[in-house]
Amino acid sequence: MSEFEWSQLNAAFFMENFEYIATIVWILGIVLIRRYSKRLLRANEKLDMDRKRRRLNTADNVFNLVMFVGLVLIWATELQNIAISIAAFMVALVIATKEFISCIVGAFYKASTRPYQVGDWVRIGQFEGEVTDSDWLSTTLFEVDFKGGSYAYTGRTTIVPNSVLLTNSVQNLNYMRRYVEHSFSISRLTDDVNLFEIKEPILAKIREYSEHFHEVAIRYNSLIEKRLDIKIAGPEPTVRVQTTIEGYNVFTVSLFCPTHEAAEIEQKVTEDFMRIWYEKKRQS
Repeated sequence: MSEFEWSQLNAAFFMENFEYIATIVWILGIVLIRRYSKRLLRANEKLDMDRKRRRLNTADNVFNLVMFVGLVLIWATELQNIAISIAAFMVALVIATKEFISCIVGAFYKASTRPYQVGDWVRIGQFEGEVTDSDWLSTTLFEVDFKGGSYAYTGRTTIVPNSVLLTNSVQNLNYMRRYVEHSFSISRLTDDVNLFEIKEPILAKIREYSEHFHEVAIRYNSLIEKRLDIKIAGPEPTVRVQTTIEGYNVFTVSLFCPTHEAAEIEQKVTEDFMRIWYEKKRQS
């Protein structure tokens, strides 16, 4: 076989398998560039951890998009030929992939409104936690114990499809990462003790526990009000005494405190309440 015939054979093989060769080269190129780019970002000591996570997440999304667009362009002719012959199938496919399409639309909604970013504390419908990853299909949350009042990571991870953004409200709770308006209630079934007599001693104890962060709490409270342009409760603690239709006396405490100290202060105040309550009961 002559050199000319050999070159013609190679050219024919390349043209027949162009899409496969281009696909392999394109994917390998994108993977290598993405790995090198992420290595540079991780090695950048000028960026703090949160900014690195955000940029790494953005890099993943951009490279995934570029890879997808490139593959579509490489296979454009084949896709066009296939699309002509399976128009009816595409209609059925759209119906079958309604959730997938909703996720993509939700991603565009998220990109246009920017309700949160990686590192924020959020509540999306019934899901809540810290955003650790966000792509075109879903948002990943590290669950935070908001309802229990400890504000600690539970160890559970929730993957929320972006379609949820179209049907549920999104609450950004990022301001709660440092300080939080923490409320808790203590219930007593008996009425042997007048809870109003305990109110002032408990307020005094709360002010004692809050003394070391009181000035910072005032400034942070003012900062949140300016950013949100609303009036929020705090920073002074409050105590309410209520009753329920079941006959319980409810002692409710609210205070503006550092998030990581909320559970500890709640335990101290509960201990003080029980001690004062039993002292009052023995005296009656």
